[in-house]
Formats: sequence, C-alpha cells, structure tokens
Amino acid sequence: MTKNKKPFILIGIVALIILIGGWLMSGYNDMVELDENVNREWSQVENQYQRRLDLIPNLVNVVKGYASHEKETLEGVIEARAKATQTTIDPSNMTEEQLANFQKSQDGLSGALNRLMVVVEKYPDLKATDNFKQLQDQLEGTENRITLARKDYNDAATIYNKEVRSFPNSMLAGIFGFSVRPQFKAQEGAESAPTVQF
Repeated sequence: MTKNKKPFILIGIVALIILIGGWLMSGYNDMVELDENVNREWSQVENQYQRRLDLIPNLVNVVKGYASHEKETLEGVIEARAKATQTTIDPSNMTEEQLANFQKSQDGLSGALNRLMVVVEKYPDLKATDNFKQLQDQLEGTENRITLARKDYNDAATIYNKEVRSFPNSMLAGIFGFSVRPQFKAQEGAESAPTVQF
C-alpha cells in the first residue's frame, strides 16, 4: 500500500465508526424517549383509576344512607375496590398477564359499580340529591377519562412497539433490553352486540 492510501483508509474507518456510533446512540435515545412516553401514559391510566377509587367511598356512603338494606351490593363494591387496589404493575416490566390481571380487577370494579347504579334506580329520592348527582357526574367523567387514558397508553405502546420490533432497531432493542409492551384489549364479548329482548 502506498502512503497516499493509508490516510484515506484511516479516515474511512473513523467515519464508519462515527456513523455506527451515531446510529447506536440515536437508536438508543429514540427507544428511551418512546419508553418514557409509554411510562408517562401508563401513569395517566393509573391516575384515572385512582381517581375512580377515591370517589367510590363517598358514593357508597351516600347510597348507604338511602339504601342501607342493599348491604350485599354495597359490600360487593367495597370488595371489588379492595381487589382493584391490590393489583399494581411496574410499567417498565409489564407483561401481558399482569395487564390482563389488572384489567380484570378493574372490570370487576366496573361491574360492581354498574350493579350499584341499578340499585340506585330504585331510590328516586337518592338520585335527586345534589351529593349523589355530583358524585355520579364525577364518576361518569372519570370513566371517560379512563377510556381516553387507556387509548393514549395503547397509542404510545404501539409507537414504541413498532420502534422496538422494526429492523434494524430490533437488534438494538435486544442488546439494550427493550421489549414489546402489552396493550389493553377489549373486554371479552365486546365484539358481539348485546342481545336486547323486550
């Protein structure tokens, strides 16, 4: 090799190292940013579920004053709330199974609240109280916020999952320990329209 070619080869090797290093750094930083977005959206899901959990004791107390003999329904709500508070998830290590268990406990609480609202229909005086109306409005708003927070989480997880699974980023993800994040799924039977009989 002549002396004239050695500097070009050295410059080419340095340029290749810089390009590979830049790609590694850029790819890693992109995955970190997307991972943090997923964690942020998950915290919003938890915030909205916590808001619902915080409203439930007040709702139960208001209903208890009017419908004290509906003890079984009230206890069902309290029990479902307790189960929902016991299911927590570390978003950075979340698995499909953990998310399914979380969703199941939250669905159980939703079912208990629905049964409570059916009981409330029997008590027009209760439905007319300002306290109950405010709590019902707050709970309804919270359910809407939960739906939106879950959608935002799923959107962030989809973007992140695409980044982690696409080539050549999938190689970086494997090296740095980034893995696919689970998403909320529709409740079982949601694909079928309910049967209404009169």
